[in-house]
Amino acid sequence: MKSKKGNVTTLDQFKDKHYGKKGTAKRDKLDRDYESFKIGALLYEARLEKGLTQEELARKVGTTKAYISKIENDIKEARISTLRKIIELGLGGHLELSIKL
Repeated sequence: MKSKKGNVTTLDQFKDKHYGKKGTAKRDKLDRDYESFKIGALLYEARLEKGLTQEELARKVGTTKAYISKIENDIKEARISTLRKIIELGLGGHLELSIKL
């Protein structure tokens, strides 16, 4: 993204301008919503990489195709325990979490 002067605008600058600085309610909501979206997108990509349909993944995990679809499409948030089950049992992967202060 470029400004009128030809300078490049970073994503953080864009978010600061349109959603406020970090710590404001609007910006914090944007960042939380993005994290949920990102989890769904990562699951979608991992499932495709493993060559599984939503139904096959759901069967391996003991849930429904609709539930997997809702997580992938950011309609429903998964609990960490459920996310771990999907990743480890369904996809044969390993869930890693980190906390940044």
